[in-house]
Amino acid sequence: MNELLKVRRDKLEAFKSMGVAPFGHRFEVSHHNARILEQYAHLQGDEESEEEVSIAGRLMAIRGHGKASFSVLMDRTSRIQIYFKLDVLGEEKYKQFKLLDIGDIIGVKGHVFRTHRGELTVRVEAFDLLSKSLRPLPEKFHGLTDTEIRYRQRYVDLIMNPEVMDTFVARTNIIKSIRNYLDSRDFLEVETPVLGTIAGGAAARPFITHHNTLDMDMYLRIATELNLKRLIVGGMERVYEIGRVFRNEGMDVRHNPEFTSIEIYQAYADYNDLMDITEGIVRDAAMAVCGGLQVDYQGTT
Repeated sequence: MNELLKVRRDKLEAFKSMGVAPFGHRFEVSHHNARILEQYAHLQGDEESEEEVSIAGRLMAIRGHGKASFSVLMDRTSRIQIYFKLDVLGEEKYKQFKLLDIGDIIGVKGHVFRTHRGELTVRVEAFDLLSKSLRPLPEKFHGLTDTEIRYRQRYVDLIMNPEVMDTFVARTNIIKSIRNYLDSRDFLEVETPVLGTIAGGAAARPFITHHNTLDMDMYLRIATELNLKRLIVGGMERVYEIGRVFRNEGMDVRHNPEFTSIEIYQAYADYNDLMDITEGIVRDAAMAVCGGLQVDYQGTT
């Protein structure tokens, strides 16, 4: 590992000696990979896109063949093949390409074509090093499977296991759906204090911290309940909060000491109204994220 790290740092210095800053560039992206794969799916044989595309992402594979090389570029939407050729790039730029490693982030400009093997590919006519990767990625054939590392180093998990990105996107869309559902029914989203003078609202062991100015211990909230109920007392009638709560208790891959909860309070209602709201939230979220009310989950419909 030390030798691998040294090689990458040597390449970093080589880029610097060429006048190429290895970090911190701005790059204008015109397309994401998924859009290219959809927009140019019609290309056949020797056809080539009329417009130049500009994409950016992380190199996930490099297959070199002397004066021509294929690579795989991954952005947040998909992976796409890119094609580097000495005749197109010129000696100096192709020399820079030879210094690239798997894990580097680059920006690419070029035209889209279909290879003899039928794969949509971007012919690289210009590229910029956007960020040099100084550490190798996990070995590709086994991926990142260690649960501990996956949860502690989520950024590596996202790189090596693309389906994890789908989970993040789904979660965001679920929260959007919940907000839309409640906002359209006259609920107000509020933010209430995370620090409190009592550990209340649920039965759980709290995290304790110290407020220096007031010279007093305070508790991270274990629920949003008490302050939301005070807002109902104040006359708000319909409120909700999507927020972090903290419970200083056991943990495993399904239970975290800090997590996001949603609490909803409505005046002049009973449990039947809240059951209807809960059903509506779940139904709308399923429609928004899965496109329907029949969902296949781990082999079960």
